[in-house]
Amino acid sequence: MILAQRIRRMTGGHWLAFFGLVLASWAALYAMQLPPELAAAADLYGAGFWAALCTVAPGAAGFPALFAMWAAMAAAMMAPTALPALATYEELPLPGEAGGQGFLALLAGYLAVWLGFAAAAAAMQITLATAGLVTPAGDSASAALNAVLLALAGGYQFTALKEACLSKCRHPLGFFMQHWRPGRRAALALGLRLGLVCLGCCWALMALAFVGGTMNLAWMGLATLVMVLEKLPEIGRPVTRPLGVLLLAAAAAFAISGLA
Repeated sequence: MILAQRIRRMTGGHWLAFFGLVLASWAALYAMQLPPELAAAADLYGAGFWAALCTVAPGAAGFPALFAMWAAMAAAMMAPTALPALATYEELPLPGEAGGQGFLALLAGYLAVWLGFAAAAAAMQITLATAGLVTPAGDSASAALNAVLLALAGGYQFTALKEACLSKCRHPLGFFMQHWRPGRRAALALGLRLGLVCLGCCWALMALAFVGGTMNLAWMGLATLVMVLEKLPEIGRPVTRPLGVLLLAAAAAFAISGLA
């Protein structure tokens, strides 16, 4: 209820910039998708098809293109999960600091952390593709890799670090009051800190892009919804550990299928 009231009060150009960023990121991801007919041909012809298509396949486009893809994915998926925190920052009783330029500085710091994650993820995708563990389209080609990633994400749901990061995301007012300092540079630093907390919540789930497909919009939408729900104080607690159980069960299923 409180979050809904905050969202209804969102006004100003900085919010237009925020939602414009989210919409532009999802549009970019849609434009980057492999056309369905090419995906079907890849399933039909296998590795030979990818070898012939390597000059245009998303996973073979090199680091800059992969970085752009992961950056768009991070913006599209993570900015909505930060909405409760950003709405809380907007309401801080600091009229000259919390709105406008301070908000954009906070958002810039937050996104900078996820751009770093995008660079690491792009490098990881190149490494996995070189090893033959993912296709050039970013889908896992290994049941063992699926099992490892799912087990890592599932186990992380039960860790103290995950819980500590989630507690800050679920109660952003306390986080901001603890770390706030005046000025735009301080807002940028606060955004960096918020980004690191968010990264601590979501990095393992984001890594599951290799299981669901890095260009699979349905997976991205579902993962975004799950991560948004996890950060809501009324809903998140019943979601986190059951989700961990489901991920561990899926990891076991892939491990068994890989041995069969």
